[in-house]
Amino acid sequence: MNENEALYNKAIRLSQICNACRYCEGFCAVFPAMEKRREFHIKDADYLANLCHQCGECLYACQYAPPHEFDLDVPRDFAAVRKESYKKFATPKFLGVAFEKAGLLTSILLLIVLAAFLALGSGNLGKDAAGNFYEITSYKTMVGMFGFFAAISFLMILVSCFKFTSHIDFKGVKFVDFIGALKDALSLKHLGGHNYEGCTFPNGEDRSNLRRYFHHFTFYGFMLCVGATSVAAFYDHFLSYHAPYPFFSVPKLLGTVGGIALAIGCTGLFAMKLKADPDLLDAKSLNIDYALIFMLFLSAISGLLLMIFRDSAALAYLLILHLSAILSFFIIAPYSKMMHLFYRYLALVKNAKECRTHA
Repeated sequence: MNENEALYNKAIRLSQICNACRYCEGFCAVFPAMEKRREFHIKDADYLANLCHQCGECLYACQYAPPHEFDLDVPRDFAAVRKESYKKFATPKFLGVAFEKAGLLTSILLLIVLAAFLALGSGNLGKDAAGNFYEITSYKTMVGMFGFFAAISFLMILVSCFKFTSHIDFKGVKFVDFIGALKDALSLKHLGGHNYEGCTFPNGEDRSNLRRYFHHFTFYGFMLCVGATSVAAFYDHFLSYHAPYPFFSVPKLLGTVGGIALAIGCTGLFAMKLKADPDLLDAKSLNIDYALIFMLFLSAISGLLLMIFRDSAALAYLLILHLSAILSFFIIAPYSKMMHLFYRYLALVKNAKECRTHA
């Protein structure tokens, strides 16, 4: 039996025992989803693992958790299956394997290569740019390079999501299910615990909403940064209002607030993972977790430093760092923990459909 087969056999066995026990049925969406099944297969394991938010409540309530001989650990074992799903549905698959083996190292090496490429291609590192980014890297280079990698990344994510939905079976899903899942995803409902008192991550000692808040900071900070870029593009292409923009302009305010929120969220999530109960985590998944957190944090903090020191001699170097971080993020996104954002939402859509049809 290979490692992959053993992983899924363990997840299926876990689901069968949990479905027989049903003590945790009120904790989150995972256990009611189990109860709708009489048999479990690989596609069910992938679906349930991506539906799991790894809050840890079931682990501390389970009578069969380690050191019991059954060794039931839903957060840990489903985290391992999630990692496998990122690799399994990646397009092209060999890149998924590369990031799975050494996600953080691969990301750092990619960052260094891109920074060196941009620095050599610029030829203007020592130039006084007077706060104008385009004096360092031309507008055409920025738009062409970032547009290309963003489009490729989006396409790879789209293909991977299609493969995932085909695998877990999306038959019967309706528009109302997407809306219901969106509400759950945007509110992180399943990280709220009982009466939104919080989940038991990272150590089971106290309930806390901190993890939920840090996820909100990360997601909404990221979306504000995307909004800042979108507004700036609208200004440039449709209003002929070109960068650099003043601090109190819409793009700058969105980017500043978004960057600060993203940095706070990434720092908080990283700190919580460091002090988390080892039984909650799949050690082999941490590498790709840290890779995504690192790249998002570096993108945020380099953008903020770029704004602060825009008129200094450090402009060129900070710009190269920021552009390299953004490009690296685009490249690693379809093969990193970023995919849990899409797979979890799609799992919530399927769950909404099942709740509607089994009501």
